[in-house]
Amino acid sequence: MTVNYCLRRAARLYANCVALDLHDRQITYREFYQTVEISARKLATLSAAKGDRIAVLMQNSPQYLDLYYSVAMTGAIIVPLNTRWHINEIILTLNDSGSKMLVVDERFASLVPQIRAAVSCLEHYIFMDGADWKTLAADPASYPEPDEDDVVGLFYTSGTTGGPKGAMLTHRNLYTNAIHCLVEPFGISKGWKWLHSAPMFHLADAGAIHALTLAGATHVFLPTFDPEETMRAIESHRIDILVLVPTMLNMVMNHPHFDRYDLSSLKCVLYGASPMPLPLLRQAMDKLPCKFVQGYGMTEVSGALTFLGFADHRFEDADRQFAPVKSAGKAAPCVEVRVVDHHDNDVPVGQVGEVIARGPNVMKGYWNRPEITAEVLRGGWMHTGDLGAMDAEGFLYILDRKKDMIKTGSENVYSPEVESMVCAHPCILEAAIIGVPHATWGEAIRAVVVTRPGATLTEAELIEWCRDRLTRFKCPTSVAFTDTLPKGGTGKVQKNILRERFGLVQTEC
Repeated sequence: MTVNYCLRRAARLYANCVALDLHDRQITYREFYQTVEISARKLATLSAAKGDRIAVLMQNSPQYLDLYYSVAMTGAIIVPLNTRWHINEIILTLNDSGSKMLVVDERFASLVPQIRAAVSCLEHYIFMDGADWKTLAADPASYPEPDEDDVVGLFYTSGTTGGPKGAMLTHRNLYTNAIHCLVEPFGISKGWKWLHSAPMFHLADAGAIHALTLAGATHVFLPTFDPEETMRAIESHRIDILVLVPTMLNMVMNHPHFDRYDLSSLKCVLYGASPMPLPLLRQAMDKLPCKFVQGYGMTEVSGALTFLGFADHRFEDADRQFAPVKSAGKAAPCVEVRVVDHHDNDVPVGQVGEVIARGPNVMKGYWNRPEITAEVLRGGWMHTGDLGAMDAEGFLYILDRKKDMIKTGSENVYSPEVESMVCAHPCILEAAIIGVPHATWGEAIRAVVVTRPGATLTEAELIEWCRDRLTRFKCPTSVAFTDTLPKGGTGKVQKNILRERFGLVQTEC
């Protein structure tokens, strides 16, 4: 099966169902399919063909959804660009991908002159809001059905290790992820409304696109995430489901106008992308009348490897080391997950190792990176770079990224555990834990925190708070206060930037 099939099926089975719920009108799947066909023929007029890369630099919109299907219809490969990247990263990615076309909206049109001067492979610039695209001839064209193993998208990673790398995702990869979203614990159904508030360039949101279409569900759009606009859209459109990664959820739950909005339509909130502090999850489950589902994964696996369903969001045993609510859940259908040592041998239950996985959702490889591809996919398993442990029931516990684990003395400290405790302090709005060089212990633990408006908190008070609740070697020995934490496109805290800003040597504890 292919992503093209998803839209064809919706046009046949859900022709009169609402595909897009916009501010001023509703568009059925029959109408949306016709629009996509016209867009595909326009792209073909510009000589888009199988294997060509078509880059997209846009905010969330119906046109973005159109491009996910119209580019695939021509056999070309979509290259969604991170809207929070610096212009240099955009240029690097366009050159690396060898993109033939760039589609921009009004928000990013001003960057085109710089891009023209630095990228020679681009033959066409498409201004989605411009008259040239709207009046472009849509010549008749026919498109052969792609193979399931054909690459349909180049999704670039955040680039925290050696610059962005393009994960080659095939039709089979994205279709498999769509099926994952149709079964438990999601069960997306016809007529459900999904709010695209997380960025559509990222699989945290884009991973659900084809599932929604397969099910005959409805797409609703916000150009970019804003906590109050998100609540307003949930109320006005009666949204059933959306992604709220931890930083987004934190902004919604702590918004001063939270109580003004009717959020009772929500059936499910999906979260992931970064660790969820338990205090925030408790708060959200108390205030939002819906199910919560966690998805753990990454770009290279088309979205998700494991899911934690609502039934396992239990707090009565949360003090245990291996409590399901602290886990990332169990492997998705058709996916195998293991925890292994340095030689790729399984570690015993409860012991720490690297998380590896295989299944039809795992990428074909990295674009133009054969050596890195061979290393990451060695033995037919995707090596995630995440440290985790498995309990006897098959729940996976993600402890940290390999590069984020802190080695202090002879002890390993996993930052999510410490972050969860720091965030439990009533004065803390959000926090991140990093390791900083230490003359005696190798690394010391530094908390980088944002306090709540009007709150007063000292470094000594926060350290003492942690010492009363955590094993001594896990406690921060220093605190850096800041107004904001740097975040990537999905709201994940960028710890590489924090280490650059706050990673000064600590000589005493």
